[in-house]
Amino acid sequence: MSNSNHFTYLVLGAGSGGIASARRAAKHLNARGKGDRIGVVEVTRTGGTCVNVGCVPKKVMWNTAFIKEMINASPSYGFKFGGEVKFEWPIIKKARDDYIKRLNGIYDNNLAKDGIVKLSGYGKFVGPKEIQVSGGEKYTADHILIATGGKPNVPDVPGKELGITSDGFFELEDLPKSTLVVGAGYIAVELAGVLHTLGSETTMAIRNEQFLRTFDDMLHHTLLTQMENDGVKFVKNSSIISLEKNADGKIVATTNNNVKLPPVECVIWAIGRDPNSLDIGLDKAGIQVDKNNFIKVDEFQNTTAPGVYAVGDVCGKLLLTPVAIAAGRRLSERLFNAKDGLKFEYENVATVIFSHPPIGTVGLTEKEAVEKYGKENIKCYNSTFVNMFYSVQSHKVKTSMKLVCQGENEKVVGIHIIGDSSDEIIQGFAVAVKMGATKSDLDNTCAIHPTAGEELVTMV
Repeated sequence: MSNSNHFTYLVLGAGSGGIASARRAAKHLNARGKGDRIGVVEVTRTGGTCVNVGCVPKKVMWNTAFIKEMINASPSYGFKFGGEVKFEWPIIKKARDDYIKRLNGIYDNNLAKDGIVKLSGYGKFVGPKEIQVSGGEKYTADHILIATGGKPNVPDVPGKELGITSDGFFELEDLPKSTLVVGAGYIAVELAGVLHTLGSETTMAIRNEQFLRTFDDMLHHTLLTQMENDGVKFVKNSSIISLEKNADGKIVATTNNNVKLPPVECVIWAIGRDPNSLDIGLDKAGIQVDKNNFIKVDEFQNTTAPGVYAVGDVCGKLLLTPVAIAAGRRLSERLFNAKDGLKFEYENVATVIFSHPPIGTVGLTEKEAVEKYGKENIKCYNSTFVNMFYSVQSHKVKTSMKLVCQGENEKVVGIHIIGDSSDEIIQGFAVAVKMGATKSDLDNTCAIHPTAGEELVTMV
């Protein structure tokens, strides 16, 4: 095997985590001038799920729905429009897709500028520290990172092919007049919110009485109530066991209690994501997975094979783009910049759900805090109010906030917000939680008035 087929660092997957780790490695390896080579293997478009069929295009669509909400609110603020306001899905789809293509190009250019070799094709292990690309060339490396991400899960039920996944959502050429979203996680909630706000008659089928059940109770109760009030329909305590087309070409779903739901134009499977780990030859390299096929890693992202690491969704812990990026960069700092103890801390990671209204959360839920510290050591502060934006409107949307505090000094171990701008508010408060802020620290912070965020430093 020639030297051109050997790398110091080879990354399997050019998503957010893989690219971040490769570029951080390049920063240090290029500086030492020893001819180190870095490569990235990718079979699809550069940028992974987040850039192509995840966070980025999703936020574009959420912004689109947000504009629709502002248009709905504008008459209350004295604005009048001449004639009907018409929304044209193909226009935003083209603009969104063009933006993603520009991002793909930026990612590719950045890899090239850093001297990182992009190997186009499907990579899989054929031995310890040896990757074959699309059944052709084989490459070895001193260090290999697995950052292959995940993919949407599709249930094995009759007619499953009649539904699309979140990937397919971004291929829709027009807004469906009616949609059934199957699932109860944040992806299902976000897609249902966008579709409903833009005018699709939207139904959600969830397996239990509530969705978002891993989040704080206050959050999912508040959001479910708001979505129901806004007109989203829910089929609760139900699983979809089959799909079929009727004579009109619409899709009819049947539930596990043999109820046929009203026909819809579009069904979206949003029931979870599976790791891209099954067909990359992990057994050839001695890399173990858990019962759900997520790659086993320790706190430093080491797999069970020496010199092979994994970050991101393929590991199954906190499936968030910033987590993959942070873990990937810290890994490269440890491997190539002598920061031996550096690792990503998987505690107090803030996250946002781009629902309507959005959710921002960091730290422990109330239930988690009680389980960890005991009920007698937990005190919660709650506030619910109508954001000032709705003061002149008949349509009211509530904001709810919760502080979860622990111990005599009331250390803040969780903050949970649902309401306008909570996606932006939570970032700063995540810093406070990470630094160990107490309730008195928040109380001693002067409020910014009039804002929604001030409520977090004025709760009693």
